[in-house]
Amino acid sequence: MRALTWHGRRDVRVDTVPDPVVERPDDVVVQITSSGLCGSDLHLYEVLTPFLSPGDVLGHEPMGVVAEVGPAVTELSVGDRVVIPFNVSCGHCWMCERGLQSQCETTQNREQGTGASLFGYTALYGQVPGGQAEYLRVPFGNSLPIRVPQGPPDDRFLFLSDVLPTAYQAVQYAATPADGTLVVLGLGPIGDMCTRIAAHLGVRQVVGVDLVPERLARVEARGIPALDLSHGDDEVLGAIRSMTRGRGADAVIDAVGMEAHGSPVAAAAQKVVAAMPSGLGRTVMETAGSDRTAALELAIGAVRRGGTISLSGVYGGSATPLPMLTLFDKQVQMRMGQANVWRWVPDLLPLLGDDDPLGVDHFATHRMPLEEAAQAYSMFQDKTDGAVKVLFNP
Repeated sequence: MRALTWHGRRDVRVDTVPDPVVERPDDVVVQITSSGLCGSDLHLYEVLTPFLSPGDVLGHEPMGVVAEVGPAVTELSVGDRVVIPFNVSCGHCWMCERGLQSQCETTQNREQGTGASLFGYTALYGQVPGGQAEYLRVPFGNSLPIRVPQGPPDDRFLFLSDVLPTAYQAVQYAATPADGTLVVLGLGPIGDMCTRIAAHLGVRQVVGVDLVPERLARVEARGIPALDLSHGDDEVLGAIRSMTRGRGADAVIDAVGMEAHGSPVAAAAQKVVAAMPSGLGRTVMETAGSDRTAALELAIGAVRRGGTISLSGVYGGSATPLPMLTLFDKQVQMRMGQANVWRWVPDLLPLLGDDDPLGVDHFATHRMPLEEAAQAYSMFQDKTDGAVKVLFNP
């Protein structure tokens, strides 16, 4: 089959690789019809390269049609249409039963000290082949895939794999009062969807922040005020305070993470680490502060005293410094973590009807053949051509 594989920093290629097969009785093999390009994939494109090996198949936002089932699979049949959560979770362990699928005890990577395995996401998370491919082997066939109706285009359901639950969890963790103000930093796919979900759930004032004109315009077109970060942090913070009687936002979602703009020293450090031999690079990332924390610092400045910061952006340096005195003095609450996809599926499925309140049918900005995936990664990394959400069709 054809699949997108990693070969080095900023070097991804579509190669011919062996077809996946049923390996365990409860496996299914899914023929992929659509797969998304995620902002987290860009971390693999550059920053997290020490944790990848040449030939790793990327991608963690797939959906498709069941092509083969193992002998123990009773909940799915060949021909069923399914979305695959990015968490590789069993559905029945202590963590999964408590809605913490991203911490699944069956697939935890204890030797790495990390949570549940993820499709297409480095040795840190199990080095499981991903879904930017023609076919995907999916374990836990009776509990992991999300069966969806036949008929509507893939866009209606594909975002259940990651974007929707990640954004929904970020909004839930923010716990913004209905009469309060939520600021969303970063208007890529997750941040954009956060603004839509928060507005749909009735948060009185939702404000987006970014520095890419097309992303600001996209959010404003849905009636969400947007602040241009290119004018500087002080102007953005001043605008937020003017909207909130000088207090700051009740909650802030950091949907940017470790590749934020505005940290030139950390940006240089990331490039150095990515260029190191994999073993040395891993050691540095596991022991040193190598994240660009500009977005997190802005979040701390923007949130009111006693407010909440919700982190959905990924941070990768184990020793990332935090202004603990400021966080303590402002009595800031923080919640974070990989989204627990199945925890939120029952809440999200009713929002995917024909009325489409979240605009999922038109959320993607680009649809490209899988064979053009390398160009898509470059375009998305450089934020050109208005790229917010790219979908691949094998």
